[in-house]
Amino acid sequence: MEVLKDILELLGKGKELKITHLVYKANLSSNSIKSYMDYLIENNLIEQINNKKRNTFTITPRGMAFLKEFEKIRIFSESYGLNKF
Repeated sequence: MEVLKDILELLGKGKELKITHLVYKANLSSNSIKSYMDYLIENNLIEQINNKKRNTFTITPRGMAFLKEFEKIRIFSESYGLNKF
């Protein structure tokens, strides 16, 4: 879940990003990020934009909503001391 959140947060900053940028910023290998990206696309949390020059990714409104709810869960778990694991 943390990896998914990290990818969504990177895309949530309002820019379209290339996969290489996401690999670097999320500290993942190019092999491992593919399954995360496929999952996010399948669940309509991000979308791929195919341009002639490059392929980029952007967050969807559903992805933004997920980030907001994830933050609520993080705050809730911290309030009960559950963030120490």
